[in-house]
Amino acid sequence: MSVLEPRDADVTAPVVDAAPAPPEGVLGRTYRALSIGIVSVVLLIAFEATAVGTAMPVAARELDGIPLYAFAFSAYFTTSLFAMVLSGQWADRSGPLAPLASGIGAFGAGLLLSGTAGGMWMFILGRAVQGIGGGLVIVALYVVIGRAYPERIRPAIMAAFSAAWIVPSVVGPLASGTVTEHLGWRWVFVGIPVLILLPLGLALPAIRRMASGPADAEADPEPFDRRRIRLALGISLGAGLLQYAGQDLRWLSLLPAAAGAALLVPAVRGLLPTGTLRAARGLPAVVLLRGVAAGSFIAAESFVPLMLVTQRGLSPTMAGLSLAAGGLTWALGSYVLARPRLEPHREALMVGGMVLVALAIAAAPGVLIEAVPVWTVAVAWGVGCFGMGMVIASTSVLLLKLSAPKEAGANSAALQISDGLANVLLLAGGGAAFAALGGGAVGASVHGPAGSGTAGSHPAAFAAVFLPMAAVALVGAWVASRVRAR
Repeated sequence: MSVLEPRDADVTAPVVDAAPAPPEGVLGRTYRALSIGIVSVVLLIAFEATAVGTAMPVAARELDGIPLYAFAFSAYFTTSLFAMVLSGQWADRSGPLAPLASGIGAFGAGLLLSGTAGGMWMFILGRAVQGIGGGLVIVALYVVIGRAYPERIRPAIMAAFSAAWIVPSVVGPLASGTVTEHLGWRWVFVGIPVLILLPLGLALPAIRRMASGPADAEADPEPFDRRRIRLALGISLGAGLLQYAGQDLRWLSLLPAAAGAALLVPAVRGLLPTGTLRAARGLPAVVLLRGVAAGSFIAAESFVPLMLVTQRGLSPTMAGLSLAAGGLTWALGSYVLARPRLEPHREALMVGGMVLVALAIAAAPGVLIEAVPVWTVAVAWGVGCFGMGMVIASTSVLLLKLSAPKEAGANSAALQISDGLANVLLLAGGGAAFAALGGGAVGASVHGPAGSGTAGSHPAAFAAVFLPMAAVALVGAWVASRVRAR
């Protein structure tokens, strides 16, 4: 998923008999508008993720789509894989402005499509369109950071990205749950696109001033790498076929599974840095760690609200709020590793962060035991999010540090491909295990818009999702020990 030199926008030649100006931070005059703009974009994505996650159990039940529950999440990541590669090349060729604007538009269109869906497959299609937008946006944002900010303040803007999740993490589940219970889940989806106007108004003019155009303005723009685009299409189609096979669970499903693997393997080898799959030290380990961390955590988190609604009878609001503290602790974890004095200890802290993630995922299904208080999920997830804050922000910082300016888009795309592909594959595996153990029937007897009532008890189906993901997170602790080149 060479060293990137700072643009030195804040470094001036020494002036005789004049005291040097103090270096600017992310909210200094030079960077203020840009920082507020791109953090607003992250704020939108964060609010969508927390709000939609809260409404998803009710949406899937009303659309008779509980057996396809994991697909509703993974469809987003599947299409974003292609969009990430396209965005990286697009941004390297002509600047990040166009892919960012296009991505925000697609993101909003996907939300509207899901919010007006009459069936689960149409809902999933909307999530797929949304994924195209998200893939375009996230890679373009990394290119903006690599171009506009000097290396010394990049950890601070990454920490600001994490901080942007705090308010949505607290307000998002409460707002989404209230809307879902009183107005219906559709309003959660069709209402969010209104928020697109703020990021557009703040981010785009600042990016046009500070980070538009190709990386080398004097060189002729390089053509799109058609081979990489074909590989990106292959990775998306392959991941989608594997996800479909995992949800279908018939002998005939071996055919799409084989086709998906045949598309996926060469695409992964062609799009990720050499040595990624064996966690070679340096950039390959950074890219692999991003996928292992994000995939294990997101695959587990996607099932937390469903588990609390169907197995413990919580309302969507309360189930969503069980994850709310995670926004605070995630930002705190990012803040901790943004401190310059902790830079020499970054690798050891990342290892510790992955251990915390593994412990949190393993502890979450404890609420399947009736005697265990449901608030233990909130505590466990807060601990896991603290670990994720340390790891995810650090992978972003290390990637930009290890990338030359002309490689920032492609390497950022590789980082996000690792993230998205791991999400798809681990959600596919978790969803298949969930369905195989009867999880598709958990919402059959849940009544009412709040998800009140009781569903059939299927603790083994949920345990089959969480415990393997905890094991994957432990593997991530080993990968984190290899992120620094010798």
